[in-house]
Amino acid sequence: MKKTVPVIGMACSACSANVERKLNSLNGVSSASVSLPARTATIEYDERVISLEQMKEEISAIGYDMVIETGRSVVEIERREYTLLKRRTLLAWGCSLLVMAISMGWLHIGSKTVAHQTSMLLAAACMVCCGRHFYVNAVKQLRHGAANMDTLVALSTGIAFAFSVFNTFWGDTFWGARGMEWHTYYDASVMIITFVLTGRLIEERARKTTASAIRQLMGLAPKTARIYKGEKTDDKGEKQSVYEEVPISTIALGDVIEVRAGEKIPVDGMVNYGESFMTPGSAYVDESMITGEPSPAAKRLGSSALAGTVVSQGKLRLRAKKTGEDTALAQIIRMVQEAQGSKAPVQRAVDRVALVFVPTVAALSLLTFIVWWAAGGSSALPHAILSAVSVLVIACPCALGLATPTALMVGMGRAAKRNILIKDATALERICKIDTLVTDKTGTLTIPNPAIDFTRADALPLEERETLKPHAREAISQLRARGIEVYMMSGDHEEAAAYWAAQAGIDHYQSKVRPQDKEDLVNRLRQEGRCVAMVGDGINDSQALARADVSIAMGRGTDIAMDVAQMTLMSDDLRRIPEAVRLSRRTVSTIHQNLFWAFIYNIICIPLAAGLPYLFGWEFQITPMWASALMAFSSVSVVANSVWRLGAGGLNPPEQQTK
Repeated sequence: MKKTVPVIGMACSACSANVERKLNSLNGVSSASVSLPARTATIEYDERVISLEQMKEEISAIGYDMVIETGRSVVEIERREYTLLKRRTLLAWGCSLLVMAISMGWLHIGSKTVAHQTSMLLAAACMVCCGRHFYVNAVKQLRHGAANMDTLVALSTGIAFAFSVFNTFWGDTFWGARGMEWHTYYDASVMIITFVLTGRLIEERARKTTASAIRQLMGLAPKTARIYKGEKTDDKGEKQSVYEEVPISTIALGDVIEVRAGEKIPVDGMVNYGESFMTPGSAYVDESMITGEPSPAAKRLGSSALAGTVVSQGKLRLRAKKTGEDTALAQIIRMVQEAQGSKAPVQRAVDRVALVFVPTVAALSLLTFIVWWAAGGSSALPHAILSAVSVLVIACPCALGLATPTALMVGMGRAAKRNILIKDATALERICKIDTLVTDKTGTLTIPNPAIDFTRADALPLEERETLKPHAREAISQLRARGIEVYMMSGDHEEAAAYWAAQAGIDHYQSKVRPQDKEDLVNRLRQEGRCVAMVGDGINDSQALARADVSIAMGRGTDIAMDVAQMTLMSDDLRRIPEAVRLSRRTVSTIHQNLFWAFIYNIICIPLAAGLPYLFGWEFQITPMWASALMAFSSVSVVANSVWRLGAGGLNPPEQQTK
């Protein structure tokens, strides 16, 4: 069994790594991959050994929640969580501003003792009301020998608060007796919580953009359907059609559904009636969101229709053949979800770093405290504590963990909008490296002429028979301009293969090939050190598709070809291939940018937070408050960069690429 289920409560890469590690440790789970931006887990498991309910219990024990109940709406849960996060953030800002005003002397409320005690109460209220989940989750993680961003926030705010409480009640006794000035740091505690919550709020808003492709696909499915119940005779003796409006979840196989102009088709089915003012016996359906084809398709008796497509003219009735999760639309949504949850090789390396990142940061923080205290004695204790807290806060694993999956998620969503379905992240990362493309001819480069009699096709000129697909020559030209060599393989005779290769602008071709010959060519090219992509549409291409570095299937090809392929083009526009290469290059460069800034951020900021400038005589240090602000900024910047470069920043559609 393979399922993709939502996971609630993940906030950083350490969270997703902990959930993934926990799932993979369970008996009966063969593999699990957790996506932080998508907030999902894709799990392969033996349902005879373990159930989703048992997995949910294990995940709940470490502070997260898996949504497996059919009655729970993930969208509704996320909306409530977002509303709660917004309220917590606003309340935290209110407490923080009050504490800051008291600490800085902007607001006078009595003696110094009263001011400190008021700040203590406000900080405690903020920590309980706004930051309680940090401490609860940190304890749950600790019980299972794990740690995440909540652990760092809980440690840093807890230490700063405890030190401030000590100073509030015993500051004069302990520090004053030694002739030393003392301070409280309640403002640091509340500002850390406030900035972390603010960063997560901004991050959640940005994340909605990364998931827009899935939401658009899900929005294609209507909520209700009109079932045709037959006809009855009214009081005047006239026959009237009888309908029943029902939720689509109640539709059974064999039910007859009527869909009118402007309405979405709710199921995959076979048309048994179609009518429009243009063509009696036919209705017209806009399938562009599924196939990418701009012109409405005529649907008549015996035609198939897909869920999510829209009747543009007339009305039709169809008998339900596939419903719910079995429809082509549901399979596309599932494929995109699984792809966005899959991991590129570079992300797996980052996940291994994330597992040890938080413990390493905690150790660095402790080392910072010991070094400063040992160097300056008791007089340096406040500075040692602040430096240790700053290190805990600023070394956030969020930016590191979001760098790769956010870019991949946006890139895959962008591809889905352009009718390029990508099954796994490896394909999106790898296609930019291809230098050779092997393509099938019939069904991939060319389409047979439906108007001819195929029993006498051999007697016709080649150009009248197997036409070249629109934009095929343009697509080949774009690939060659990028330095990609194209090979055409055909089972047709030499004359036909040579003719269509010339028409498409392809220099390398082979004729009269068998499936094994296609596989042999792919193997030979790979042995020469080339990175090979294979594009095909038939069962005879499946062997070569399985051997290629990147495999691409045509959406109107066979199910076997699409099952084997890593990418599927849902339209006949071959310009989607160079567009996929271009999108891959942009995605990979975005990943490298994100990782560079995430690493540079930690390399620069951790020493600054630890107080390294003091060794060179510079009286400069990042305080815990500013450390939390910088930490929040780093996470938001990674998400924003991915959205801008791959989403809002945009890539021109293929029809504009040659202009």
